[in-house]
Amino acid sequence: MTPCPCGSGEPYGACCGRLHAGERAATAEQLMRSRYAAFALGDEAYLRRTWHRSTRPRRLVPDPTVEWTRLEIVDRVAGGPLDTEGIVEFRAHHRVGGRAGVQAERSRFVREDGAWLYLTAE
Repeated sequence: MTPCPCGSGEPYGACCGRLHAGERAATAEQLMRSRYAAFALGDEAYLRRTWHRSTRPRRLVPDPTVEWTRLEIVDRVAGGPLDTEGIVEFRAHHRVGGRAGVQAERSRFVREDGAWLYLTAE
C-alpha cells in the first residue's frame, strides 16, 4: 500500500485518497492535509474544488519541479466537526533542484454547506 503524502501513516486510499475521490473532510486539519497531498500529487482539480470561490485564483498550476517531502502541523485553532471556521498552521517541507526548503503558513478555513474550504493564508 502506498503511504499517504500527508504523513498520517495511513495508506493513501484510506486517508487523503478518499477525499480526493469526493468524500468531504470532517475538519479543517483534514482538509489541509488533503490539500498538501494534492499539491504533492499535482491534483489541480482537487485544489480548485477545495478553494473558497472568493479567493480562488483563476489559474493554478502546481510546480512539477517541487518535491513535497513532509508536512508538519504546528498549531490548530477550532476547525472541528462542529465549527464553521478554523486555522491550521503548518510547515510544508520540500526540495527543488536538490535544495531543501520550507513553506510556513497559517491557513484560514471556512465551512460552507457542510464542506470545508481553504480561504486564505494569514
